[in-house]
Amino acid sequence: MDAAEQNHLPKKKKSETEDDKRRKKIVPGSLLKALVRPGGGGESSPVDGDQVIYHCTVRTLDGVVVESTRSECGGRGLPIRDVLGKSKMILGLLEGIPTMHKGEIAMFKMKPEMHYAEKDCPVSASGDFPKDDELHFEIELLDFAKAKAISHHELLRYSVLLCRKTLKTCISYVIASDDLGVIKKILNEGEGWESPREPYEVKARVSAISGDGKVILSHKEEPYFFTFGKSEVIAKFIGIFSFYSLSMHIICGEIIADYRLSIRQVPKGLEIGIGTMARKEKAVIYVRKQYLTESPLMHIAQDFEEVHFEVELVHFIQVRDMLGDGRLIKRRVRDGRGEFPMDCPLQDSRLSVHYKGMLLNEEKTVFYDSRIENNDHPLEFSSGEGLVPEGFEMCTRLMLPGEIALVTCPPDYAYDKFPRPPGVPEGAHVQWEIELLGFETPKDWTGLDFQSIMNEAENIRSTGNRLFKEGKFELAKAKYEKVLREFNHVNPQDDEEGKVFGDARNMLHLNVAACLLKMGEWRKSLETCNKVLEAKPGHVKGLYRRGMAYMAGGEYEDARNDFNMMIKVDKSSEADATAALLKLKQKEQEAESKARKQFKGLFDKKPGEITEVGSEIREESKTIEEIDETKDNDEIEEEEEEEERTRTVVSTERKRKWSEKAWPIMKNVIVQIGIQVGVALLGVLIFQYASSRFT
Repeated sequence: MDAAEQNHLPKKKKSETEDDKRRKKIVPGSLLKALVRPGGGGESSPVDGDQVIYHCTVRTLDGVVVESTRSECGGRGLPIRDVLGKSKMILGLLEGIPTMHKGEIAMFKMKPEMHYAEKDCPVSASGDFPKDDELHFEIELLDFAKAKAISHHELLRYSVLLCRKTLKTCISYVIASDDLGVIKKILNEGEGWESPREPYEVKARVSAISGDGKVILSHKEEPYFFTFGKSEVIAKFIGIFSFYSLSMHIICGEIIADYRLSIRQVPKGLEIGIGTMARKEKAVIYVRKQYLTESPLMHIAQDFEEVHFEVELVHFIQVRDMLGDGRLIKRRVRDGRGEFPMDCPLQDSRLSVHYKGMLLNEEKTVFYDSRIENNDHPLEFSSGEGLVPEGFEMCTRLMLPGEIALVTCPPDYAYDKFPRPPGVPEGAHVQWEIELLGFETPKDWTGLDFQSIMNEAENIRSTGNRLFKEGKFELAKAKYEKVLREFNHVNPQDDEEGKVFGDARNMLHLNVAACLLKMGEWRKSLETCNKVLEAKPGHVKGLYRRGMAYMAGGEYEDARNDFNMMIKVDKSSEADATAALLKLKQKEQEAESKARKQFKGLFDKKPGEITEVGSEIREESKTIEEIDETKDNDEIEEEEEEEERTRTVVSTERKRKWSEKAWPIMKNVIVQIGIQVGVALLGVLIFQYASSRFT
């Protein structure tokens, strides 16, 4: 489409903002401007999205100062920082400041409805402010520049990877908090896209001055080191509260309250600002008082309205809490080549690594070193196939080529579910030092002929079948789904190719359904089977798999209909359908038996009596394995069926006994426990309130 055609396209109507609605209320003569001093910063003026920095002095019409930001007029000497279109501003300034140039001083004469007497004004005035009077607002526009709003939560979630691409072009200011309490001005651009996040280890040079120019923290050559997001405990108190039933005089338990008073390693606002910076970037971070928290870096002794931090982000070390609970930690020891995470082996790839495995004991006992025990040959493996411990693979996927990382791993992500090397005891926590030498991404199917694509698909499906037989259903499912995604871009050229392609796709859907059934997600398995049956209603294996899903979910009548339909569609499937119907009958009998035991005697008592319901109930559930004797290699459970037909898992539910006589006693105990817990919680709240008042 050329430019001429684009010009004739209807333009999308911009939605009207609240500020636009307010501007419509302006009447002629309610706002007048007089130029006191022309600006010297060119002809440009601020627009919506710009941060504006200005001094403001308010006077009555006879020259009496009402309030001012200037120190010579009784103010604090701290200019105002607003973002047009985002900050809450009086209507007169919202309309007047966009007419000014950098360095300009102007006098705005405003009617009451143009400042704080405006109906539903978003800004409130002090109690003694003459908001019903006509006033003069003297404004000096010190500076303005584009500002980019990035919330702190977005930084932690996305690491500012995409936002930084725009910041390098024209953005001078970064709004790093939703309420504009933290704003960053970029002095020198940094390197790369990555920014610090919890729990990265950060080195930065920091100095600080107050808004009126008072030095708070002098510049030091030695960088300050801190862990992003970490707090330090400065006080601790443990309280023990006992609670009991007053009427029965029986102690029922204790509440142990652990109070910890902790502070951040750097002020909250400074940390938020550093979270938008790249390595070696220099910036000024403006932090307002609501974000000026105590820290070991500096003591906030006075009631500062704003502090300006000049920061140089010297270096940071990527530290990742892979599970979010502190058990699996990846710490980058040496940087790799490329940009994180675009150049990491996030997709299934062929990886080459050297690694050293150590036990997390005092001696850091080394149980394997690929450079020594493998004659300096690296370990090569394909990710996504369960060939290395899960924690090992999770961390390796987030490495860059050439990177060295130290990984601390709990047993359930190390060798508890994987063959243990000699010298690694059961339940051992381990540490791996991993060097990613390189990786090869999977072959791109673009440009391949149909037969080559189907061969690649069959290779991946075979890997999925192996993983399924090993009980790694999540990994197997991922393999099948990967091929299905690739199939979205495959276009068969004739009927023969279309039949082969359709059969392969249906087979993959049924394999996914089998994985979901093994994972206990029978509803999703059902939905996947329906994709096959919608394309081919009489698909025998689709009916069989869906019947099994219905059976697993207790939908016995629907399961029976699918098994009977198999026989109608294909007589050769009668043996499989009959076997499935026998298992269905067994399932129904077990469900009826369980129900009878659960409600036995419930209706045999006289009115007013409460029987022992569910006494000695034993829940017996059997995992129904698919029986597929068609000997078709398309089904992934056949070999498993020959080894084991039915596996019984017995679970016993605790005996539950209730009697009419016991209820009043239990009711009294519960009421008394509730009272005592309430008292204990009140004590906790009082202590926390007192702690906050004296810190």
